[in-house]
Amino acid sequence: MSAETVDARVPSPCINVCRIDEATRLCVGCLRTLDEIAAWSVLTDRERRDVWTRLAERAARVATGADADANG
Repeated sequence: MSAETVDARVPSPCINVCRIDEATRLCVGCLRTLDEIAAWSVLTDRERRDVWTRLAERAARVATGADADANG
């Protein structure tokens, strides 16, 4: 894989605040599920963008105080 290909990949949402909230089962740093974190290295760019979309939806629910426990 060339450097250009690696640079063009969808970046990880990880912000190095890695702790799973017991209530929501989400990472408190990036809001990913354990399954999303574990799979990240093998996801296609499309699948990674799908994760980013779900993260935006989760972040909106967290910001409004909605139930973040619905890991969707």
